[in-house]
This record gives sequence, structure tokens and C-alpha cells, in this order.
Amino acid sequence: MTDSTPEARLAQHGIILPTPAVPVANYVATVLTGSTLVVSGQLPLVDGKLFASGKLGEDVAVEIGVEAARYCMINVIAQVRAAIGDLSRVKRVVRLGGFISCVPAFTQHAAVMNGASDLAVMVFGDAGRHARSTVGVPSLPLDAAVEVEGLFEIG
Repeated sequence: MTDSTPEARLAQHGIILPTPAVPVANYVATVLTGSTLVVSGQLPLVDGKLFASGKLGEDVAVEIGVEAARYCMINVIAQVRAAIGDLSRVKRVVRLGGFISCVPAFTQHAAVMNGASDLAVMVFGDAGRHARSTVGVPSLPLDAAVEVEGLFEIG
């Protein structure tokens, strides 16, 4: 198997994209305007269940936070595929935004968000290198430990 497409890279790493989560409030999961696709924040859901809940620096270890960010990114990518059909249409991962539920003294936000960023580069190659913001927040929906949103250029 070649690693020339995002789908092939996912398969090579044993990643099966889930059915995208349906929004539970008054918003849509994605918005495509021109060549820009915006993906709403995704939680670390695995088989419909939250992978990690709580706060980093309190009851969630950094390593679990990294894995949670990775699962968030898997869900972001699933939303991208649902919106555009073929992941090969992604010309660029422009920006990722990471929200880390944490205690005020927590400072390892970047390490946690690398779970999402590393996956973006693995799946999309150089086109996966992106700008990013990562912030600590007091809480997230469903008490999730991490949430990730994305902005993509589509060809």
C-alpha cells in the first residue's frame, strides 16, 4: 500500500474514521465557503463515548490529554471527509484550535495539542503543517478534557 493519499496513510496506521458526530445545539458541524472549510470543535469521542473527561493538571495526565487531542483530530478529519467526500481535496490544514480543560497552573497545553498536530501532519504530509492556537479553559462540553477545531483549504 502506498502512503501517497490521506486515506492510505490513515489505513497504514490502522485509523478508521468514525461516523461524524451530529451537532447537539444550534450550529452545524462544518461550513464550506469558497475554498475554506471550517470544522466546529470536536470532542475526543471513541465509539460514541468520551475518551477523557476532567481537567489536565488535576485528574487527567498529560499523556491521556495527548491521546484525547489525537481522538479529537480523528473526529475533525471525519467531519472533513463527510463535508468534501475525498480527503485528497485538502490542499492545506490552515489552522487548528485546541481547548484544554485544565487547572489554572497547567502549562503543558502545547504538548497536549501535539496529539492533534502530529496526526494532521501524518495524514496530510506537508499540507498538514498548520498555524495553531491552544488555550486552557475552565470547562468543556460533557466535561471533555480536550476539544479541537479546524480550518482547511479545499481544492
